[in-house]
Amino acid sequence: MRPPLFWNRPADRPAWQSRMLSPLAWLYASATARRVARPPSVNASVPVICIGNINAGGTGKTPTTIAVTQLLQDLGHTVVCLTRGYGGTLDGPVLVTPKHTAAQVGDEPLLLAGFADVIVSKDRGAGVPMAMDQKPDVIVMDDGFQNPDLRKDLSIVVVDATVGFGNGFVLPSGPLREPVSTGLARADMLISIGGSAAQNSFDATWGDAIPCPQIQATLEPLPTGMPWDGVKCLAFAGIGHPEKFFATLRGLGAEVARGEALADHQPLSDALMTRLEAEARLLGAQLVTTEKDAVRLPPSFRAKVLTLPVRLKIKDDTDLRAALSKLGLGQT
Repeated sequence: MRPPLFWNRPADRPAWQSRMLSPLAWLYASATARRVARPPSVNASVPVICIGNINAGGTGKTPTTIAVTQLLQDLGHTVVCLTRGYGGTLDGPVLVTPKHTAAQVGDEPLLLAGFADVIVSKDRGAGVPMAMDQKPDVIVMDDGFQNPDLRKDLSIVVVDATVGFGNGFVLPSGPLREPVSTGLARADMLISIGGSAAQNSFDATWGDAIPCPQIQATLEPLPTGMPWDGVKCLAFAGIGHPEKFFATLRGLGAEVARGEALADHQPLSDALMTRLEAEARLLGAQLVTTEKDAVRLPPSFRAKVLTLPVRLKIKDDTDLRAALSKLGLGQT
């Protein structure tokens, strides 16, 4: 399901749909406020870092979780990631292994498991004992900013600078899980992801509403030795904003003959992949997808699809390192 266009209208010129849905938005925001006001029921014996958002949908949380995890590992710390496993059938708690599938634990946990131990638990608090069994120095939680069950020591909100906070309204009037003012008041840090033009536009629109330190970052293709220049592609992506993936390929010099924008976390069925393979053959194109989508590929298609990985590049991580040091997570 693609987000409605009226969610991206300017906040000072809301669409009639936003105004019409405002009573429902008020109820949603009130319910969220009551939930986040509950005191945590679980306290881990190590620091807990939450990578979350106030937008519904993808903003770049998983690349940010990977970047924070790798920074902590570079500082000498053992990290365990905790996630609810969106889209997976297993309630958990369960330690993700190579035997698991995306259908069982979700695509993001499988991707994260390439960097650290990952615990999937629909009940975040219930996943803490299993996380602690791995003897971590720190738990990094992918998503869960609005979940009050587990005490958080550092909350990082992630936003896509291109989209920003949309029209500034709460669901279903807009794209937000909670109002910008209340959400960012609980955040310790904001990471905005995008190029310089997007960052400038985001700051011009939302800069005055940001009460916490803001870090700028970009998603950069990971050099793999693959010469993309001139490669004709049929690209497909089931991420928050597939168009960005297609633009990244074009920026590397690839010819995107067609881009198939799938729903976020959409299952890659044999029927879908057979259709895409047939279309690619007719176009004389190579199938290409994202790292997150690649873990959902049926086994028979994994050798037929190229993957373009991206990594978060933080412009200046001084504030992030300072926040980690305050938690006793500086260089060991």
